[in-house]
Amino acid sequence: MSPIWVFGYGSLIWNPGFAYDARLVGFVRDYRRVFYQGSTDHRGTPQFPGRTVTLEHQPGATCWGVAYRIKEEDKEIAMEYLEVREKQYDEKVYLDLYTDSSPKVPAVENVMVYFATTNKESNQNYLGPAPLDEMARQIYLAQGPSGPNREYVFKLEDALNKLGVVDQHVQELANAVREYSDTKLSK
Repeated sequence: MSPIWVFGYGSLIWNPGFAYDARLVGFVRDYRRVFYQGSTDHRGTPQFPGRTVTLEHQPGATCWGVAYRIKEEDKEIAMEYLEVREKQYDEKVYLDLYTDSSPKVPAVENVMVYFATTNKESNQNYLGPAPLDEMARQIYLAQGPSGPNREYVFKLEDALNKLGVVDQHVQELANAVREYSDTKLSK
């Protein structure tokens, strides 16, 4: 029996919510983080979904985040928790994790990643791309049981900054949400 590794690229970065015995900052290759997944259970509602991140395959891209090692004795509880928390992500994929100190050889192989596919039959909450101002408006207005959607965006931006990571998509969207907020409040 061996431990498992779980890669977080969204809220798992700042709020894992399960017991782990090691935390490793790193990246996965050929994927980028995008706000294309609808959230009807955490940062939005079925009537007005929020937007959270998923991964989109893009050759040559990297997505930075945090991998957590879960010991065998904590695995069952952690997986039960994650299956509920990440239930709107319809697939798990296993990717290799790289780090600054190991950019060519995986630091950890087969890290489990929750992934939202574009398949509307298995993932009814997939929203896909939209113009930046439209996503900013949706994120600014959406709110769910876990709080305002804009809080998710700003916490992700802050968590990535603390890791020393600049993610252009996250940065542009966070700035657009702030701009929407300033415009709305100045009227």
